[in-house]
Amino acid sequence: MSTPDPSQTQNSAEAVREAQPKPAKARPGQRVNHASAAREFLQSPIHAQSHDERVWAMRQRRDAAAETIPEWEELRDLASQIKTHALTHLDEYLEQFADNAAANGVHVHWAGDAADHNRIVHEIFADHGVKKVIKSKSMLMEECGFRHYMEGVGIDIVETDLGERIQQLDAEDPSHVVVPAVHKMRSDVSQVFAKTLGSDPDNDDAHYLTEQQRQATRPLILDADAGMTGANFAVAETGGFVVCTNEGNADLSANVPNLHVASIGIEKIVPKLSDLGVFIRLLSRSALGSPITQYTSHFRAPKPGGEMHIVLVDNGRSKRLADERFWSSLKCIRCGACMNTCPVFRRSGGLSYGATYTGPLGLILDPSIDAYRYSNLPFASTLNGSCTNVCPVKINIHEQIFEWRQVLAEDDMIPWTKKSTLAAAGRTLASPRAYRAAIKSAHSALKHLPDWALYNKLNAWGQVRDLPDVPAEGSFHDWYRQHRLNKEDPTAGDRE
Repeated sequence: MSTPDPSQTQNSAEAVREAQPKPAKARPGQRVNHASAAREFLQSPIHAQSHDERVWAMRQRRDAAAETIPEWEELRDLASQIKTHALTHLDEYLEQFADNAAANGVHVHWAGDAADHNRIVHEIFADHGVKKVIKSKSMLMEECGFRHYMEGVGIDIVETDLGERIQQLDAEDPSHVVVPAVHKMRSDVSQVFAKTLGSDPDNDDAHYLTEQQRQATRPLILDADAGMTGANFAVAETGGFVVCTNEGNADLSANVPNLHVASIGIEKIVPKLSDLGVFIRLLSRSALGSPITQYTSHFRAPKPGGEMHIVLVDNGRSKRLADERFWSSLKCIRCGACMNTCPVFRRSGGLSYGATYTGPLGLILDPSIDAYRYSNLPFASTLNGSCTNVCPVKINIHEQIFEWRQVLAEDDMIPWTKKSTLAAAGRTLASPRAYRAAIKSAHSALKHLPDWALYNKLNAWGQVRDLPDVPAEGSFHDWYRQHRLNKEDPTAGDRE
């Protein structure tokens, strides 16, 4: 395994430590209020409708693409098995990957957490006098707060993915792992570009806006001192890695500057080159419904005259791997299919989650990063199981969401109002007689209670939904007793 000579990087490392922003005084973290942020998103019905339609369209295209492949379910099974094998032998495959990468002339670094990652990359940049960096989309770097860190030490980072660039120019985080600006409409982008790039604020033609960004960003790409990428997959057998994009921006980031730094989560390892065929067939179909990404780029060694560094990042992954309840979340290939199908994500927008990972994926990843801060998120789900049904690597997402609810309740990590409400609901639902009595009482109340009693701040559902003007007569249980149950077994009613 090859790493830079410590004597060569000592001065740059000291400079990094001196330049590193001093941490602010620690303050108790605040819980993310997903419901409140979602209400804010829903204040614009046109944006809410557009987001729902666009994200759901990706789910529909995913289904259509899957139906064209007879062996689709076999591919999902195989992908899940490969990931299970890789994760249960991760130490072996990480060492194999690092050794093979070093043999290819790549410098390999190990980062225990986000701070380590940012420090290591900063030291590499300081050693090479880097001031301008171009990067392709990377959720890992978002997770590490990388761009904000680099801005704090005077290094300019330019996103080359169109969606990420839009979000960067608008000072917003990405709202989706695949389509970062999906919550924005063309009119929003035209206003962002008008303020930051000087384009025509009244022209929201997609081709015009794309060209404006291209013309503004291309000189920055050509002038960059270093390029950065993430990785979709890292192959232990070869020491190489793969980056999938639809814009070719990863190729520019990796090849235009002479210095290429790749940040790779340790869970991205797959054992063999032949394994890639399974995941490449699943990835884009699951994400966008397209057969393959426009650019599926393989990187194995530095370009002639160039230098390549790989930073392998843990940042809590080993801890998650050791937890038998949640380790399979590390199988995720970041396709976003679970987000595209989730009724809560589609109607609340990704930014409402207040985290790098949103939707069902975020609900099972974020609490492992900060249980208190993200303790509300696992409750932003209907537990309908659609996320699990579309996951290309068959992660039991909805079961893990439910498991997190139990963990957070046991660890006293949820607000007392929610805890008391859920406890009361649990007692009612545990008793058929109590449940039926509650249903009858609610049915009667709906007929007579004034609107202010139903639509108030204590009723979050009522703030964005209307109840039927006339409640249905009777419950399903009443109907079943009358039409089915007593006819099949006249004594059944007496035994209830």
